[in-house]
Amino acid sequence: MADRDPKAVRAAQRNRGLRMHFVAYFLLMAALVPVNLIVTPETPWFIWPMVGWGSVLAIHTAWAMGLFGMMSSRD
Repeated sequence: MADRDPKAVRAAQRNRGLRMHFVAYFLLMAALVPVNLIVTPETPWFIWPMVGWGSVLAIHTAWAMGLFGMMSSRD
């Protein structure tokens, strides 16, 4: 591991964190949608956490892809 490129190690860590974030998001949404449809089918409130967390997930995805590093010469 010591001979690996530090950029590659950081990229692997970012991707691992992103995968965990995606899994948590989809598991929770898979639970929230049925709960919403069973408890209050007339009010689709599951959309709010889906959109809110989904937007944070989109930003995390951009970060993991290194898109924010393109804006600076630091990375």
